[in-house]
Amino acid sequence: MSASAKPIPAVPVNANERPNGQAILGPRGVADPDPAETADWLASLESVLRHGGAARARFLLDRLEQKAREIGVVEETPPYSPYRNTIPLEKQPPYPGDLAVEERITSIMRWNALAMVVRANMAYGELGGHVASYASAAEIFELGFNHFFQAGDASGAGADLVFFQPHSAPGVYARAFLEGRLSETNLKHYRQEIAGEGLCSYPHPWLMPEFWQVPTGSMGIGPMNAIYQARFMRYLSDRGLADTAGQHVWGVFGDGEMDEPESIGALTLAAREKLDNVTFVINCNLQRLDGPVRGNGQIIQELESVFRGAGWNVVKVLWGSEWDAIFARDTNHALLRRFAATVDGKYQTLGAKDGAYNLAHFFGEDEEVKALVSHMSDADVDKLKRGGHDFRKLYAAFAAAKAAKGRPTVILAKTKKGYGMGGAGESRMTAHQAKKLDTDALKAFRDRFALPLTDAQVEGLEFYKPDENSRELRYLRERRETLGGFLPKRRRTAAHVTVPDLSTYAGFALEADGKEMSTTTAAVRLFSSLIKHKELGPRVVPIVADEARTFGMANLFRQVGIYSPLGQLYEPEDAGSMLYYKESRDGQLLEEGITEAGAISSWAAAATSYSVHGLAMLPFYIYYSMFGFQRVGDLIWAAADQRARGFLIGATAGRTTLGGEGLQHQDGSSHLVAATIPNCRAYDPAFAYEMAVILDHGARDMMERDVDAFYYVTAMNENYAQPSMPEGVRDGIIRGMYRFAGYGDGEPAIRLLGSGAILPEVIAAAKLLAEEWGIAAEVHSVTSFSELAREAREVERSNRLNPGLPPKRSLVEESLSGSAPVVAATDYVRAYPQLIATAIQARYVTLGTDGFGRSDTRSALRAFFEVDRHHVAVAALAALADEGTLDRAKVAEAVARYGISSNRPAPWTV
Repeated sequence: MSASAKPIPAVPVNANERPNGQAILGPRGVADPDPAETADWLASLESVLRHGGAARARFLLDRLEQKAREIGVVEETPPYSPYRNTIPLEKQPPYPGDLAVEERITSIMRWNALAMVVRANMAYGELGGHVASYASAAEIFELGFNHFFQAGDASGAGADLVFFQPHSAPGVYARAFLEGRLSETNLKHYRQEIAGEGLCSYPHPWLMPEFWQVPTGSMGIGPMNAIYQARFMRYLSDRGLADTAGQHVWGVFGDGEMDEPESIGALTLAAREKLDNVTFVINCNLQRLDGPVRGNGQIIQELESVFRGAGWNVVKVLWGSEWDAIFARDTNHALLRRFAATVDGKYQTLGAKDGAYNLAHFFGEDEEVKALVSHMSDADVDKLKRGGHDFRKLYAAFAAAKAAKGRPTVILAKTKKGYGMGGAGESRMTAHQAKKLDTDALKAFRDRFALPLTDAQVEGLEFYKPDENSRELRYLRERRETLGGFLPKRRRTAAHVTVPDLSTYAGFALEADGKEMSTTTAAVRLFSSLIKHKELGPRVVPIVADEARTFGMANLFRQVGIYSPLGQLYEPEDAGSMLYYKESRDGQLLEEGITEAGAISSWAAAATSYSVHGLAMLPFYIYYSMFGFQRVGDLIWAAADQRARGFLIGATAGRTTLGGEGLQHQDGSSHLVAATIPNCRAYDPAFAYEMAVILDHGARDMMERDVDAFYYVTAMNENYAQPSMPEGVRDGIIRGMYRFAGYGDGEPAIRLLGSGAILPEVIAAAKLLAEEWGIAAEVHSVTSFSELAREAREVERSNRLNPGLPPKRSLVEESLSGSAPVVAATDYVRAYPQLIATAIQARYVTLGTDGFGRSDTRSALRAFFEVDRHHVAVAALAALADEGTLDRAKVAEAVARYGISSNRPAPWTV
């Protein structure tokens, strides 16, 4: 016995019973059918341990496990390495289509996609475009188009949602050309959109609103969006709003793309909620832009581990049918051992070389492996395909994904980047940048895929389209007719939903009469009231990222419930309270947990439901404003591209309203970023009635008027007196500005602009100017500097391009005409109010919260950032002094009176 071995108690005679006679069940809960045999096995293991030691016992257990894998007892983990097809030949279903025709169609697609990109870059070298990605994914797309991607009914209802690998867009255009949906002129204007007949670079619904379903141009955005779209389908079904049982979400992504954190950020959600309606197909061509994805490793093994660990069903499609006979001869798994020892960097080298090189540098490096292909010539080895280029193997994988129940599926399809491009790009490091091919390379491509093109047609990069009555085009149309029609296809409208009259649910805000409340409270009360409306209410989708109680939304727990596909399998700790945590299968509130990226993806799914499902929904995603545009701005841009319709409520907004939280929680820039998004309507209301008017207008835009815009509205957690809405201000609230009040006697010597949380400070400053300095001031509430700037730009352009017409005037010019100085103060960086600077003819001074945030009280923060009433008053006095209408000594007096230090460093420098 080894020194490490210790005596072990003897195994009971009946290994199926405990000493007390109670039955012992196996690890899967199954009773032992042969206790005596089990006792022999356990006794043998005990004997090995006693006589050979622990190392010997572990060795035998490892060998038993290995053998169990080999003979299929352990099904999920293949022997030696997972580097083989998940679906063995004997379980591969018969192929339902005409392989020869599908291969010819795919070859035509490859050529037209290639010609499209090369033609554009020969004419305009700066246009760019990608050939190699689609070349690697062509079979994946065609298999989906011919057998799986459902187009739904005539209206598009029930259609699958397909996230196409963005660099493969030329292939999708090439198919649409054969289908008759795009013309040759369209293809000739790839990446030349300005003239009106061109095609956009990647899938962009904003640019091709009736074609592309979803945007995927930004790496990593598609995978997370796909999961939340699949989840939203279940949400609609569980709430009884739509029948989505037959719909599926397909996401075709690249292996390099999976390095993006967002790509894998929602995998556990898909497994946890058993989303078997989503399938990822990862095009594993092993290469990113500059080189291998994992030169010193194996990305497919890594991805399998990630997805399987997250709870996904994993189907690998690594080797084509030509390998089947080799695997059948490999009874000792020598080939699998060789695969396991080969890193992706070498696979890429092998892929770029010919059969002779592969025989010498792969098969020839192991005598047992070499013997497996001893009967094969160099040409035979050269014809061995990767699984992602084999329709039979891909069909088996897609069919298995659709059949899998209870969990999502990922298909890992091994391909060659630049497949068919030969020495010009196949598996080459430079494949991603390949945009121009010489004549010989083009002819080699034609010959490899047996395309009926003359040398002159090849040299002229002519597109090829078979006769309308050809077998190829008839087959292509028949397959799509069987699946419901052509894809991608996007709907632009849905049935309108009536928004109730504002007065029926917003009286508390419109007639506040000095009652104190925060604008966050007002926003939550407003959409909580909308939920009660018979027609609109079911369409409201409240979304929060684990901050419902922070934003005063706990009442929604009981009112509408938190959505969970499992319902509630436990009694919550606060079950006895009025606002207990209630999960429900038909719950309306989406409580996403601590994931701003997940929550915004959920919002995007709801905000595009009008197009995806023909069902208009009105999502309200409320969150800490700092964690919006700054943290998930790319996802917001993707939603904008997809023409999302909904509300983003940036709560606890501004840099000074969130007292105590400090640098990472205080937002001074979101409105500036929001102003850069063309279809984002951003507002910073100060009062509850402003909030009510904005939400009402936005809801009508999106639910009644089919406006492709979304609304970003900031809200504060600061309670202050809320006035009732004055007469005649509704239009100004929506356009961005209105006159709130005047202070002092006579014509105003100064105009003060304020927005959001700083408007009360601006009002107080106006009172100081009137009462302490005898200066009449006029206060304007600016609900949106970005909307004012948008209109000012449009007016400026119109006047410039129409010199013969009477000049127009923007709201800013109308409201702030004259020479009296203007001072603007906000809770955001100075660049935000400066958006309207060119439209103001008078002296214009802006105050803002540039710099890093701080932890302190609101009053201290506003004094620090120089946006409180005293600094606004001093800025007004200084502006008047600069204009020569006030003695500068008055400014010095004000600085001293208000205790402002002139020697303190600027807040943006400390």
